[in-house]
Amino acid sequence: MPLYEHVMIARQDLSNTQAEGLIEHFGAVLADNGGKLVDSEYWGIKTMAYKINKNRKGHYAFLRSDAPAPAVQEMERLMRLHDDVMRVLTIKVDEHKELPSVQMQKREERGDRRPRR
Repeated sequence: MPLYEHVMIARQDLSNTQAEGLIEHFGAVLADNGGKLVDSEYWGIKTMAYKINKNRKGHYAFLRSDAPAPAVQEMERLMRLHDDVMRVLTIKVDEHKELPSVQMQKREERGDRRPRR
């Protein structure tokens, strides 16, 4: 099955448990349609570059899935219809990278930056 990575932004007025509940809910949607949620990360509340639906902040979540295309389409459809989800991004990847994602790594653990010019 194809591998996908999803990033979801939920409204800022949700509690942390409600935001993590959304991750579980959409993982169950994938499972019901023949896919599986490989891993998920809750990135917390982050400030956005611009307002979305009058919100300056949002709960960010990162999901890795192994699912057929119809299951991903159904999950995206339900995410877009859900009132608490503001934005969704899904990309198809060749392989899942090891945990944690760059967003969750400490600065010391990240690779060296390129030198300034």
